[in-house]
Amino acid sequence: MPNRLIRNTSILLKQETTYGTDAAPAGATDALLVSNLSITPFNAQNVDRDNIRPFLGGSEQLVGTKYVQMGFDLELTGPAAVATAPAWAASLMACGFAQVLTATVRADYVPISTAFTSATIYWNDDGVRHAAIGCRGNVMFKLGVNQRPVMSFSFTGLYRTPVVAANPAVTLTAFTVPQVVTDANTGDITLGATHATGTAPAFVGGTPFPSQGIEIDMGNKVDFNALLGGETVDMTQRGVTAKVMFDLSSAEEVAAYAAVEANTLVSIGLQHGTVANQKVLLWMPSVQRISPSKGEANGKRLVGFDLRAVPVTGNDEIRVVTSFA
Repeated sequence: MPNRLIRNTSILLKQETTYGTDAAPAGATDALLVSNLSITPFNAQNVDRDNIRPFLGGSEQLVGTKYVQMGFDLELTGPAAVATAPAWAASLMACGFAQVLTATVRADYVPISTAFTSATIYWNDDGVRHAAIGCRGNVMFKLGVNQRPVMSFSFTGLYRTPVVAANPAVTLTAFTVPQVVTDANTGDITLGATHATGTAPAFVGGTPFPSQGIEIDMGNKVDFNALLGGETVDMTQRGVTAKVMFDLSSAEEVAAYAAVEANTLVSIGLQHGTVANQKVLLWMPSVQRISPSKGEANGKRLVGFDLRAVPVTGNDEIRVVTSFA
């Protein structure tokens, strides 16, 4: 009797040199340490024949164009070695980000609007290898209080017929152990601060506010396009949004409503991590607060807002930074 187990799974992801050309990810160099897996391995745009015959009954469908959808979480931590990219870099870059490494100081990830990269993903499911090429996707950053800091990815890729294949041996040492999002490890969200590039990541000025953390959605519009001679997965728009829940004084809450009414834009930043080489900073320089809401935690009043990050000069709605210090 077959005894295939869902835990006997490995995910490999490698950036493609040429779009839609299998990058052949390997277990020794391209394995991901994932959680919260999901896959739609055969998403076909079927065509109904709808034939008419002298009796009732349906017709078979013809398999049309095919694509794959995958999702998983990666822990948001720094790199295993100074001045190197974190192990999740290729995954993030396939979601519309560019990478800038500043030697011995930091690694920055900022959104782009052209020259999007893509990835090949191998999903090894205890003896069956699902492959998707030309993958692009969306990512959400989730830093909720008393939770692991994670990035939730959803990818769409071009379908390749699965094959029988043994799970590869994987090397996962590039993935470091995260710190839980707590007051000691993370601290407050800062509004109205400035942030300089090229130096050790830090906020200057601004006002810190206690919160339940933050959830940021890049809002990438990613679609499979079936064209004769050129099936692609394309990224055509993004709209960065977020959610926060603050602990505010009565005066701070009233001031926040005034800011909402006036469409006031403000910077928002959060730095997580206290261990050298493991500090991660999320920075949005121009954010609109909308849709105030009331919340509570153990009877304590909290005030929530939806956030809309807007570009300042372009491709700068958000910055993700890992510090080497």
